[in-house]
Amino acid sequence: MKRFVAAFLVVFFLFEPSFAWAAPSVSGAQREVDRLRTLAADKYEAANEATIRIASLERETTSLKEQESLIKTDLEEAKKVLGRIALQNYQGSGFGTGLELLLSTDPSQYLADASMLDLVGTRYANEIRKYMLTKQKVQSSQLVIADRVDLLKSEKIKLNREVSSAKAALAKATGILNSLKKEDRERLRSQEAARENKIFKDSQKYATSYVGDNSRGSIALKYALKQIGDIYVWAAAGPTRWDCSGLTMRAYQAAGVSLPHSSRVQVKYGKSISYGSLKPGDLLFFGKPISHVSIYMGGGKMVQAPRPGKKVEVVKLTKMFGRKPFVGARRL
Repeated sequence: MKRFVAAFLVVFFLFEPSFAWAAPSVSGAQREVDRLRTLAADKYEAANEATIRIASLERETTSLKEQESLIKTDLEEAKKVLGRIALQNYQGSGFGTGLELLLSTDPSQYLADASMLDLVGTRYANEIRKYMLTKQKVQSSQLVIADRVDLLKSEKIKLNREVSSAKAALAKATGILNSLKKEDRERLRSQEAARENKIFKDSQKYATSYVGDNSRGSIALKYALKQIGDIYVWAAAGPTRWDCSGLTMRAYQAAGVSLPHSSRVQVKYGKSISYGSLKPGDLLFFGKPISHVSIYMGGGKMVQAPRPGKKVEVVKLTKMFGRKPFVGARRL
């Protein structure tokens, strides 16, 4: 029995490492790299949305601060009026209420008292109310600005988080490729290059065959098809580098339609179109939450800037883009 156990242990420790540390297959590595690059594209689209919200909040905050400045000017003017009231009251009645009002840090609190209103006279009541109302506006404006500043901080944190997640996914993909044996890595690159070259040639063929018309959708589609072979780069919107929403934004800009640089915001534009009623130029949205947008070409195909490591291409439209479900289409 002891001999059997000893023999088993020898065999186990001799061969176990080969099972525990077996390198991933080349095909398995490719699938994981593709998944990570797609994940990076998802995170980058979330970052695009955050970028738009940050820009919007910054514009809103600037506008609110400008309004607050004007209100403060009105407040200072109202304060001067109250100062004159206080001076007149002081000169007319000697030391007492007039001096207390003149030296008060908050005239509105002092003049809000009903007895004081009787002393200063009803003809000053409007100025007093104006001061108090203006002060309330300043306080309200300050609260709104503080709220917007908090939202701005939150969106900037979100932006940094999404970008960091995307970079981490791409770094992990690079690590997987680097972990492969040199010959496997070269073979993988060769296979990927051959696959991309075929997609490029097919995409060019589809692009040159499209005629279209003068509709907005057709003009946008023609613009997108001219970018076949350009590389994907996050936040890029031309002239030779694109992400998915950057491509659709510029394509529709060429057709006279202004769109934001975010698939999650672009989906709010135009009118909803069913899957069975698609026409060339319609925008197609994928993912829950939305993380990809492309342009329908007709004939069951779409043009897109898919993800890091890929180029602008024409591919078959299905109700699943990788792991992302088709969630809707919009016509502009």
